[in-house]
Formats: sequence, C-alpha cells, structure tokens
Amino acid sequence: MSFSGIHDLKTLILSFHPVIAIETTEEERVETLLKAVAGRLKLPLYVWTITQGLKQYPQNKGVFNTDKPQALLKTLEGFHQEGIFLLKDFSQHLDDVVLARQFREIAQRFSRDRATMVLTDAQIKLSPELAMMAVYYDLELPTQKELYDFFCAMLRSLRQRHKIQVQLSQKETKSIVQALTGLTLHQARQAIAYVALLDGKLHAADIKRLLDRKAQMLREDGLLEYYAEAENTYQLGGFQNLKTWLNRAKVGFSPQARSLNLTPPKGILLVGVQGCGKSLAAKAIARTWQLPLLKLDAGRLYSKYMGESEKNFRKAVQLAESMAPAILWIDEIEKGFSSSSRGSSDGGLSQRLFATLLTWLQEKRQEVFVIATANDISRLPPELLRKGRFDEIFFVDLPDAAARQEIFRIHLSRHQQNPDNFNLDELALATAGFGGAEIEQVAIASLYRALYLQKPLDTALLLDEIGKTIPLSVSRREDIQQLRSWAQQRFVNVHEQ
Repeated sequence: MSFSGIHDLKTLILSFHPVIAIETTEEERVETLLKAVAGRLKLPLYVWTITQGLKQYPQNKGVFNTDKPQALLKTLEGFHQEGIFLLKDFSQHLDDVVLARQFREIAQRFSRDRATMVLTDAQIKLSPELAMMAVYYDLELPTQKELYDFFCAMLRSLRQRHKIQVQLSQKETKSIVQALTGLTLHQARQAIAYVALLDGKLHAADIKRLLDRKAQMLREDGLLEYYAEAENTYQLGGFQNLKTWLNRAKVGFSPQARSLNLTPPKGILLVGVQGCGKSLAAKAIARTWQLPLLKLDAGRLYSKYMGESEKNFRKAVQLAESMAPAILWIDEIEKGFSSSSRGSSDGGLSQRLFATLLTWLQEKRQEVFVIATANDISRLPPELLRKGRFDEIFFVDLPDAAARQEIFRIHLSRHQQNPDNFNLDELALATAGFGGAEIEQVAIASLYRALYLQKPLDTALLLDEIGKTIPLSVSRREDIQQLRSWAQQRFVNVHEQ
C-alpha cells in the first residue's frame, strides 16, 4: 500500500474535510487504503453499500436498517463522534433534492466533528453546493512496490487454489512487475490469472504475454495506445542530427545525471513535411532507448460532458507517469490543442486542454519524455514554441541523398531483398524530392509488380515505379517550398547539413 496515499488521506481527514470524493473503479483498493488510515488515526471505519447497508470494520457488524439511502442519512444524523464512512456508489442518489439537502446538513456538522464521508464511484457528479464542501482525491495507479506485494499475494493464491507452478528468477519477477505498471490492481489480477491459467505455469515466456494483455487493456481503455519495447522493430533512415542529439540526451536518465541534480530531458517537437518520418521517429526513439511508448491521440480526449476532456487528459498523463521512464507520443498535436489566440467554436474546451498541457509540460516530475509531432506549423500556438516547453524543436525535411539510400536499404532488407544487389546511388538520385513514406511505397509497389511478372526485383523495376510516382513535393510544390523556407531558419534540421 502506497505510503503517500495513506499520508494524503490522513491529512485530509485531520484537516476537517467532511466529504472526500474518489473517482475510481478500484473499490477494494480504496477500502484497503482507508483501513490503513483508520488504523493509524485510531478512528472507526464504516462501509456502506445499498445491498449490505452500513457495516463497521473490522467486526463486520451491521447497523440495523441502513440499506436505503434515506435510512443511512437518518443514521448519520444521529452520529456524534469521530469516524470515517466509506459510501460506495452513493453519489448517484444525490440527484434527489431532499437527500442532497440532508447530506449537505450532515456534511456541515461533520466538518466540526472530524467525521468524514468518503464517496467512491467510477464517476461522481455533485451539485455546485455539494461540490464546494467536497475535496476530490486522485487515486494514483499502483506503485511498483504495491504491484510487487500484490503479485506475491497472487502467487500464493494461485499455488494454493490452482496448483500453479512458478518458474521465475528474481530478475524475471522484476520484469513481470514492470510489465504490470500502468494497470489497476483489478487489471493486474486479470492479466496474471490469464497467463498463469493458460498452461498452469508462470515462467519467463509469460512476460511477453503480459505485455500483450496490457496493450489490449490500454487499447480498450481508449485513451492511449501502447507499444511494448520488445515489439518495436522500427528503424530510422537519415535523421543524423536528431540521432546525435538523442545520444547526448539519453545520459539525462542516468544515475550520474541525478547525482548532479540534473532533470531528465523533457521532450522534443517534430514539425515538417508529411510522410517524412515524424511518426516513425517516435517509434524508433523508443526502440533505441528501450523504453515503452505510449501514443496519445488528442481526438480521443474530447467529451461532450463538461470537465471530462480535461479529466481524460489527466488520466492519460497519470498513466504515462506511472510507467516512467517512458515515452509519451502526442501525434498531430496541432489538431487537439489550440491557444487562446485562436478562435474556437468549442466553447473554449481546446483552450482549456491546451492550458492543462502547458502546465503539465512545465511542471512534470516523472521521467516521461514527450515526443510531439505536427504537420501544420501555422496552427501551432506560439506558447508551445517558446524555449523551455521542449528541449529542442526539429524540422523534419525531405531526406537528402544519403538518407534516401539508407531508407532504400531499410525497406529492401525488410522485404528479404539484398540491398547490395541494387544501384542505390541511382535510386537515391532518381528519388530527389521523395519522402520516406513515398520511397517505402515505391519498394512495395515494385515488389508486387515483380511477383506479377514472376521475376526478381531489380533496379530497373524500382526506377520504372519511381518514374510513375508524383511525390508530394511536386503535387504541392508551393506549400512544401513555403514550409521549408519558413522552418529552415527557425528549427534544427533532423538531417546533416
């Protein structure tokens, strides 16, 4: 159990907060936390559900006739001593004006008696009058210490109930706990049980299975997409200036940097031409640094309900921080966030989200390296471009000849072709003005044609496909030229110059 969680809740109760609201699906974890708090404060703890009524912990002794919300509040009205009351799903009943009034009067008295009602539910909607009396407490995701203790308890249970064989070294156990970071205890329980019951064993091969389950669970949650470092095989052609910068920046995560009171690097912003490798760079950086990659699609944050979008963002960054050190990739950041300087038809929602993002970028303490990508520089708010938000801003330009050769090497090798059998100099010369995505498509289309003709792929087939391709630098020549001339004097080019 997190010591910081116990300390924070203990402080809230000691400071006469009559109502604490905890939005979570982890009821058991909240109850465990409050049991620890009650024990330290030597206060009685009562737990209420509509099915069981009010029961006192640890005696599990029920209070007669309290299964209805009205009856519970009647009982609390007559309660005149210090105590903690955990009320599960009770906020749903506060739409009733009579119950809301009664609850408010009890809260006013509890603020003097050092008695506290703790509301817990997946979503808690309080009227403005009740919200002013409540304090919202963010239940952070389990720490690695909590996950380790939980995993050990799960092992004991699985051995006893299901005769599961455990074949894990200390290092493998640590890897499993690391694989569980970012999950709730309920999700961790499901994931562990799933991999253990597949073959009746827990062993090293289950680390990958756990990562796969974790990726699936995070996708179902809908806010983030997870890329496990073991599954990330992306390679980056060119980008020499960026690679050099990344090699230097990586030492910021080292113990030596911490010993000098140096903070880890915050992140980078990649702007530039479409199809030239911004998204690929994010994946390749995670692979090079051997860190988990979390992709945030800003469009998934938006909700029609007031305050839900900001809450979604806080939930996403909390998840990223719980998995630190990690990389958070914010794709096409200009589409999800706008500054106050731009007009908006969403009632200021994007502006509030943008302000939340800026605050987090400025104040985050966990080792979460942010990679933001953007295609349309004109839509980037000036507040985002000032020094300090990101460690560096890179312009992803069209690849030069050396980078185009490297890109051909990567894609030919990926499709079981020996790059040494091709004239890469000629191919690089023919693809001047091509982006990385266009070169990849040339290779794929040429391979399909070679299969159709039932002949090996060669330079001539690639050159013929190149001649049929109109790159973006031609079809949108004016836009690309304007973008390049604007950015080249302002940002660091990712390629060698």
